[in-house]
Amino acid sequence: MNNIQEIKDYVVEITEGNSTKEEKLQQICDYLASKISYYDWVGFYFRNGDKEELKLAQFNGEPTEHTIIPFGKGICGQVAVSNKNFVVQDVSEQDNYISCGWKVKSEIVIPIFVDGKNIGQIDIDSHTVNPFTEADEELLEFVCKKVSAFV
Repeated sequence: MNNIQEIKDYVVEITEGNSTKEEKLQQICDYLASKISYYDWVGFYFRNGDKEELKLAQFNGEPTEHTIIPFGKGICGQVAVSNKNFVVQDVSEQDNYISCGWKVKSEIVIPIFVDGKNIGQIDIDSHTVNPFTEADEELLEFVCKKVSAFV
């Protein structure tokens, strides 16, 4: 992975800027996808009102038909229930996986908390098997903490 501190510093610049919430989320998606070669799809999902489902917000990558994900379904839906990071180094080994395309080989999902409540998540798909490290988790937890300040 590139210089994590450099990436964190730029994420701070984005989150502290004067853009709208939607623009900030899109800038983060675009930036992470451009800086980390194995981040092939970067997106945010948020709880859809009072419903037990997630709704796709901003993303960078190929369009997905999975714009609504029920809690408990797939990796994202499981994180909405567990409130824990979920790193899948090989999606073919997961029973409860929603395929976003044949190219996707691995996925990492990190929840976003506001006042201790899971309100959404960042979702990263990679076309590479086993790309994610603790550094990815650390970086994405940092991103989620910064996002929680303005969503």
